[in-house]
Amino acid sequence: MIGEHVIVGYTRDAGGREALALASSISQLTGGELTVAAIYPPNSPGEAVQAQASLAEAGVELEGVPAEFIAFESRGAGRGLGVLASRIRADLIVVGSAAGGQHGRISIGSTADHLLHLSPEAVMVAPSGYKPVGEPSRLTLAYVHRPQCDEAVPRVAEAALRLGVPLRLITFDLRTDDPERIRDDLALAVRLAWESTGIEAEAEVSEGHDAAAAVGAAEWLPGELLVCASGEDAQPHRVFLGELAMKVLRASPVPVTVLPRGFS
Repeated sequence: MIGEHVIVGYTRDAGGREALALASSISQLTGGELTVAAIYPPNSPGEAVQAQASLAEAGVELEGVPAEFIAFESRGAGRGLGVLASRIRADLIVVGSAAGGQHGRISIGSTADHLLHLSPEAVMVAPSGYKPVGEPSRLTLAYVHRPQCDEAVPRVAEAALRLGVPLRLITFDLRTDDPERIRDDLALAVRLAWESTGIEAEAEVSEGHDAAAAVGAAEWLPGELLVCASGEDAQPHRVFLGELAMKVLRASPVPVTVLPRGFS
């Protein structure tokens, strides 16, 4: 299960604090290590000092939660977090929403955009205004019948089993597909979850004229986490979200985790 070593990109703004809160809650839930990183550009001594100040602020925000703090030089925050995650063997990168986005939804900035198209590890993004609510209530996997999602089913089912929470498999139907085929596909996915872990997953189809409407039509519980598999265009062991999945992510009112291709 991911979360054995969580790295969070911290910035001195609301998105950075929300990402830190999410990363802290995940590491405490899984019992994993937590690394807080502040990325600064090369040949910028002043920025390096600011990065250290950011880490000191993050330490205060954590209120005693154990963590390692690293200031890391890189030409871009997304690139730096990816490189650092591989170097310290973190398995989950957490970032916050960009400033100026809709409250309660995910706003993609340059750091998240880079990671969602090239990260070597799973990426979790916090919605704007995110606040931890304690224990997770449910894991939901966005499902369509394709290899990457089929591979994700037993992995997410195992995580739900270990966390002691229900599993929901949901398909967002934009009213362009065959409803009967969608339900048949979900039934097979429910069977896959059962055969791999013994967990009884809930299956749901949420309809809408577009991705935002379909996501909005679904019920979301406080403490729920949404999981998406990478697209077929992803490189092996890399995250890559296609256009439709990105729209789902932006519409989500709960934190979203994107698994790299070939995640195991």
